[in-house]
Amino acid sequence: MAETLKKGSRVTGAAREKLAADLKKKYDSGASIRALAEETGRSYGFVHRMLSESGVILRGRGGATRGKSKVAATAGS
Repeated sequence: MAETLKKGSRVTGAAREKLAADLKKKYDSGASIRALAEETGRSYGFVHRMLSESGVILRGRGGATRGKSKVAATAGS
């Protein structure tokens, strides 16, 4: 993906849709926006905007959150 796009070049049309789909798939499988930005050679803001335009529900700061463990949940009761 990163090889086909020059850094800072404008991405339009089918190339933009393909990039957005690739970013969405990787983000949904757990990649961070910063990791995607570094991988593609784009800025954090560009990747964030592409994900938002794709309809992705962005995770909160700090990455994916974990549920309480069974031990911690029963210890508090």
